[in-house]
Amino acid sequence: MSNQDKKTKIQKRISSPQTLASAFGSLMDAFGVRASDSELTNNWVNIVGVEIANISNVVAVKKTRNNKFNIVLRPVSPAFSLELSYKTKECTDKINNYYGYDAVEKITIRK
Repeated sequence: MSNQDKKTKIQKRISSPQTLASAFGSLMDAFGVRASDSELTNNWVNIVGVEIANISNVVAVKKTRNNKFNIVLRPVSPAFSLELSYKTKECTDKINNYYGYDAVEKITIRK
């Protein structure tokens, strides 16, 4: 059986230029590594769930010196600000569960 017959998660080389972030992102996905702050933004719906993702957008993710995240969320409508503030603990728990360690230092909500 040749290597051509084996299907892997690593895709074939793309003929057009590709950014380093997308190239390394695909490689990291293939090996199951989840360590970047862009991973949080790209998979927001999968991490926190549809209910929270429908009422919030990730505005900024800043990594602190101790490798934790300061996350800034913006509600899709000002009416969801209060509801989103009640769900910050749930967001923190889901993000920490996704990364497998205590990854969130603070979640801030901007209107």
